[in-house]
Amino acid sequence: MGFVLMSDELKMPQMGYDMKEGTIVRWLFETGSHVDKNEVVAEIETDKAVVEFQTYLEGFITQILVKEGETVPVGEVIALVGSKDEIVETESEIVEEEVQIITQEPESLETEPVETAISTSNEIADSNSTIGNVSVKASPVARKLAREKGYDLSKITGTGPAGRITREDVESYVPSETEGQSIISVNEAPTETVESDASINDQSSTLTKMRQQIARVTVKSKTEIPHFYISVDVDMTKAIEMRKQVNKSQEYDGLEVSINDLILKACVNPLIKYPKFNSSFSDKGIVTHSKINIGIAISQEAGLMVPAIMDVQNKSLKEICIASKDLARRSNEGTITTEEYARGTFAVSNLGMFNVKSFVGIIYPPQSAMLAVGSATQQAIAVEGNVVIAEIMTATISGDHRVVDGAEAALFINEVKTILENPYQLLI
Repeated sequence: MGFVLMSDELKMPQMGYDMKEGTIVRWLFETGSHVDKNEVVAEIETDKAVVEFQTYLEGFITQILVKEGETVPVGEVIALVGSKDEIVETESEIVEEEVQIITQEPESLETEPVETAISTSNEIADSNSTIGNVSVKASPVARKLAREKGYDLSKITGTGPAGRITREDVESYVPSETEGQSIISVNEAPTETVESDASINDQSSTLTKMRQQIARVTVKSKTEIPHFYISVDVDMTKAIEMRKQVNKSQEYDGLEVSINDLILKACVNPLIKYPKFNSSFSDKGIVTHSKINIGIAISQEAGLMVPAIMDVQNKSLKEICIASKDLARRSNEGTITTEEYARGTFAVSNLGMFNVKSFVGIIYPPQSAMLAVGSATQQAIAVEGNVVIAEIMTATISGDHRVVDGAEAALFINEVKTILENPYQLLI
């Protein structure tokens, strides 16, 4: 087995701040397959999302060390990549043995208690998306959700491409009465009742992995990062009018540029002009990033995540519009990449769609700033001695006082304000 040691180690990556471990959801290649550098080789579940893992090695997968469904710490070797003659032949025997277990005769399952049969069904559906000899296509998020709810994927009809089961299919699935009773008996743990008063009973439920991760990151952020906040009111009247014209144009036909797209584009030049806001604090000093990767706060049923649009400094408004919609879609499907999940350098959080006027954002470590924007509301303002009705939006920058100071933040956010109030430069 000495030849195995010649292969390079592919390790569980750290795909996000404070990530400690990850779960292999699905391998996209088998032992013996050739992979190129930066090719997506696996889907990995972190505390907050299912992320596509791009290999940093090139060669043949000589051995897969961590099977689908297994959870290992960050930095642990999950596979070996080397030359063709280093491929470990015994891997195929392991796979063959697993297939035999999955495809065992139905009679043997019927002799087991109900709990065992259902558990086996869930494990089969989750681990390899196969039921007997029938292949079940499902997105990573759909598999995860089905596992949490205790659903059998083979009984859910997929509406995605080629019949793939999507998150929406799982959410809309209604199990049969018999199946529902079995699911409840096997998967639902009784909620803990905490008596806070003699006459009042409060129910508590276990935190999901995603909520636990959000709790860890936000507590760490507010504990270690000295936040400060600066707000300005932005006259969005011209920006909103320009957006209407752009969306009617032939070039942008069907794209529907959003207010958030305008805000993302408006942040680029200020981030170039004031690079501290595109920096991170570290023990070695302030790290200034050469690329601008702007994270977008995306709310999901399970919680909040902040994947990033990469290299925004090189993108036009049209490209930012396309990228933001694509990022939101893939976040829901669980197909964002490692870089998008972990390499954001700045972030924007927009609650305008919820009729929120203003709020402050919690900085997403290790970033040094976040821009929070509310809804644009009609207000009376004075313009050259006349009272006019304008669309006013409040924008607030949260800054890390270890990296930036209040005066710099004032310059930065007023630069964003100036661009949004003179929006046609966003089209250049």
